[in-house]
Amino acid sequence: MTVIRIVEAYVGEYASGKSEVAVNRALELLSTREPVTLVDLDMVEPCYTLRPIQQELSARGLSVIAWETKNTVGLGEAGNILKADAKWALMRPGHIVFDVGYGVGGSRTLTLVERVDREPAFQILAVINASRPTTMTVEGIIEYVGQLGPVNGLINNTHLGEETTVDVVQDGARMVFEAGEKLGIPVVATTAVAEVATAIGAHDATGNPVRPLKRFMPRSFW
Repeated sequence: MTVIRIVEAYVGEYASGKSEVAVNRALELLSTREPVTLVDLDMVEPCYTLRPIQQELSARGLSVIAWETKNTVGLGEAGNILKADAKWALMRPGHIVFDVGYGVGGSRTLTLVERVDREPAFQILAVINASRPTTMTVEGIIEYVGQLGPVNGLINNTHLGEETTVDVVQDGARMVFEAGEKLGIPVVATTAVAEVATAIGAHDATGNPVRPLKRFMPRSFW
């Protein structure tokens, strides 16, 4: 059976949950039995990236491209430099998932990846948390996504941390769906922590698939 190559880059506002979504998506793709590479492309805030959980993810079968903390400098908004392996990630076989730095500045780092304009499978997915100030209205979502440049799909990841409920997620699903219709961009999925996702069921209030999340990022701050 021919496996279709999947190449996805996850972008989004600060605290949208894009890294959590990217990590879980990469682990999900392991079920295809194809190689999966997860690329840490966060050059915006390098003190909150995949580095501390790199070994854990590698042990699960992912090929992770990320700096090791001991080999990096800079904190918070000090930024970071692009790792050479990340620049050439699209030359690797199998599926590729990029965890991109937050905001407009983060999305621009994708231009540093070689062959990104020649990869037919390449998709940019904007992760939206409708509980965040910038994206807490349909109009806010539309404005924010419009600033990111080309976006191929939306992910509803509306949450309030430990206080997330089914209603919170479903309200976000409706807002993201409405924004997507006005933007002409499809909603790919709703994501939520496993217990909330189970309570929602296979599809959200707008009929889009629900993907459960296992939380990794709380352990990723260094």
